[in-house]
Amino acid sequence: MKNQVTSIVQAAMIAALYVVLTFIANTFGLANYAIQVRISEALTILPYFTPAAIPGLVIGCLLSNILTGCILPDIIFGSIATLIGALGTYILRKWKWCAPVTPILANALIVPFVLIYGYGFLIEGVSTVYCYGYYFITVGIGEIISCGILGMLLLHTLEKYKNKIFA
Repeated sequence: MKNQVTSIVQAAMIAALYVVLTFIANTFGLANYAIQVRISEALTILPYFTPAAIPGLVIGCLLSNILTGCILPDIIFGSIATLIGALGTYILRKWKWCAPVTPILANALIVPFVLIYGYGFLIEGVSTVYCYGYYFITVGIGEIISCGILGMLLLHTLEKYKNKIFA
């Protein structure tokens, strides 16, 4: 019973932190659209430490997308990308340096479709394939910054205290 309560509390705290960090990034215009550096995506390394982070991240992403005014496809597929990324981080937890790989790839592959088909972000005179490539690169760079750099800094910082925080 104690483990269930701990997991629920951890998931809730992660979801709340994800929402707050997304709002901070959104204030600076970094949370949504073609160029994204969601600071909250750094949290996608947390399944490395605890499986409770998986529902926390998905719920946090879902709430963030709703509260920042995203369209329904973004709410759905953005949350699915976060779920895939979080599950991948958990599955690859034996290899620390792989922690940010699946969140980076999931978002870089899925979010461009949302930008093109959900928001209609097409570049005039440029084919959809090239637009997808452009958004793959821009979203991928943002994810590398958020997950690969900030996330790994967070992972290394939390690793020192993992037995106290995630016991």
